[in-house]
Amino acid sequence: MPKSDLLFRKDAYARMSEATVLGHTEQGGLILDRTLFYATGGGQPGDSGQLLWGDGQCTIATTVKGEDGAVVLVPQEGGTLPAEGAKVTQVLDWDRRYGYMRIHTALHLLSVVIPLKVTGGSISADKGRLDFNMPEAPQDKQALQDRLQALIDRDLEVTEDWITDAELEANPQLVKTMSVSPPRGAGQVRLVRIGSGGTQIDLQPCGGTHVKRTGEIGRIRLGKVEKKGKQNRRVYLHLES
Repeated sequence: MPKSDLLFRKDAYARMSEATVLGHTEQGGLILDRTLFYATGGGQPGDSGQLLWGDGQCTIATTVKGEDGAVVLVPQEGGTLPAEGAKVTQVLDWDRRYGYMRIHTALHLLSVVIPLKVTGGSISADKGRLDFNMPEAPQDKQALQDRLQALIDRDLEVTEDWITDAELEANPQLVKTMSVSPPRGAGQVRLVRIGSGGTQIDLQPCGGTHVKRTGEIGRIRLGKVEKKGKQNRRVYLHLES
């Protein structure tokens, strides 16, 4: 299956771009030569939006990974699809994606203020959650929220770096997630860094999209803490602005 150039990896803020349809999947999905659309993975949902061409258009309901890691755009049922080889304009549902970016970065910060192993997670456009290996519930949720908001308000820079598979194996402490293993086998693993130099507060493998600075997250609120099994607790986070 052909591979797409991952435009979202080069610029997570790009909202519109031209592309060529490389092919259709048996399930009716579309593969482009270059994609703004992020495929579901790491707890982050696939992107949605529109494709425009000539006198046609279709709605992209979500985006998923296909065979061999291909990025497959899933059109809404019943629509007309562009032909193979067609030149199209991709238009991202930006408000939804930007919500994902703000929540995803906020959850990385949540793993800083709750320095326990992460056993699961989920992201939506206005809220998210992490599951922690946390036998006892936090005694002061407001204090955690205040610490998290203080990190956000420092407006720290969010950048990426790349290391080899071997370097990741030699530094297992970088991996916070117990349930999801970072993608290996491509030779390189992407790291997301929050802060830099003396201000660095987090560095972990991640393939998702993030804001450029923590201040973009805005105001947050920690929601309920649910018990999920003997050792696990689920902590919810909501955007308030």
